[in-house]
Amino acid sequence: MTTIEDVAQFMRTESLLLVTAESCTAGLIAATLADISGAGKLLDCAFVVYSPEAKKRCLSVSQETLERYNLTSEEVAREMAQGALGGSRANVAVANTGVTDDTDDAIPAGTQCFAWAFEMGGSAAAPRMFSETRRFSGDRTAIREASAQYALARIPYYFSRLA
Repeated sequence: MTTIEDVAQFMRTESLLLVTAESCTAGLIAATLADISGAGKLLDCAFVVYSPEAKKRCLSVSQETLERYNLTSEEVAREMAQGALGGSRANVAVANTGVTDDTDDAIPAGTQCFAWAFEMGGSAAAPRMFSETRRFSGDRTAIREASAQYALARIPYYFSRLA
């Protein structure tokens, strides 16, 4: 597995500046990257948007998307990533939304939806977007930590698919 140090070096090499849009991880993705020396050149800002209202207000997630797909969905994660890019100077966004416990009968505990958005062609070009859903096991803390690590580790993977 890719270490966070490897991800940071990759981001430096590719001149990537990150913004996060975090629900379930509540800032842990940004905090994990911030543990790396020199993180100030890699991380622009982080949006922690736990409630549906915050997702709408801060990141322009639409009510229609929330109603149609549920809070724990790739569609919501994609809108979160798009909104985060629009509210920052970053050229890559990582978004996460999900559940860590049995709060929703229809969604298993540990389900996490992610989106990665890359803005590589200037403001006129639409960001390239990738998303996926994963399920992690363990207690609440273990799920959040695994989610944060996974979100960062996938940056090089999806960046390589831009060409």
